[in-house]
Amino acid sequence: MKTVTEKLLKWYEKNGRDLPWRTKGGAHPSPYAVWVSEIMLQQTTVKTVMPFFDRFMSRFPTVESLAAAPLDDVLLMWQGLGYYTRARKLHEAAKVVTEQYGGRFPASRAELAKLPGIGAYTSASVTAFAFNLPESPVDGNVIRVVTRLNGWDEPTVEIMDKINACADALIKAAACPADYASAIMDLGATVCTPKSPQCLLCPLRGDCKAFKDGTADKIPVIVKLKRDARRGYVFLITNAKGEVFLRTRSEKGLLHGLTEFPWNTDETLPFPADWKITRKKVKHVFTHFDLTLTLVALTADAVPADWNGRFVSPGNFKNFPFSTLMRKVADKGGYKSFFA
Repeated sequence: MKTVTEKLLKWYEKNGRDLPWRTKGGAHPSPYAVWVSEIMLQQTTVKTVMPFFDRFMSRFPTVESLAAAPLDDVLLMWQGLGYYTRARKLHEAAKVVTEQYGGRFPASRAELAKLPGIGAYTSASVTAFAFNLPESPVDGNVIRVVTRLNGWDEPTVEIMDKINACADALIKAAACPADYASAIMDLGATVCTPKSPQCLLCPLRGDCKAFKDGTADKIPVIVKLKRDARRGYVFLITNAKGEVFLRTRSEKGLLHGLTEFPWNTDETLPFPADWKITRKKVKHVFTHFDLTLTLVALTADAVPADWNGRFVSPGNFKNFPFSTLMRKVADKGGYKSFFA
């Protein structure tokens, strides 16, 4: 009788997704490509990542080219993907790989985890996909398949040790760890989906306790954290030439180093002026909070010196690395055409 891993590998041969950072039948020939894709896929869907990955790899085809590029160029190429800390860490890690490892990624999960921006999940992914070693990357898809397979209905946060142990045991039993890691993720993404799982199409339905018990739609049990809601103002300041005031965000965090219109999260006006608080609002979802910004307009030829920015013609906006949030502000403020 075939094992779970054998069934998954057989299913993957015919049904696995064709992705540019994947190679069926073993390790991908480019650890660099695998690493870039895994960083991009953090908290981002495959569908969203695909066009960004192609453009990024065309601009930075090797880890050496990425390491040698100015950070602003990297951020510009990342524009629209969000979570810009990933891009900064990617750039840092490229320098480390180039300078300390001669441009070759280490095959050791422990060594990979020492690189900036690479944690337990990414180090396991690169080890499995790029070196065909039995290290199990555990994402939401894997958690869903494993918990349903075992019928585990406890909150996932309480049983991660069990989930990781099961995932490790399964990949260690696989003849081709790289294909197996891809297979279980693809099964979770296309068949064992969060809602309305297609159990009758699943190659593991005969082994799945949740299918036998009729509880697949109730597993896994994920406890959602309460989200914080924040509100603020974003300031569109235009001078007599039609230029708009922009600055580079200096505060540490996800948006550090990106171009922005000045904004706050306390709905206060920064200095006395003839401000116009509009009815236009922009909403954006961050990992741990929801943000609503109201657009506030001002015509002025100067701002306080400590704002550390400059007036820029909208025609040059496309040359600056704006976050998705600031692109939304620009669109709402009437500057969408300047990014075409």
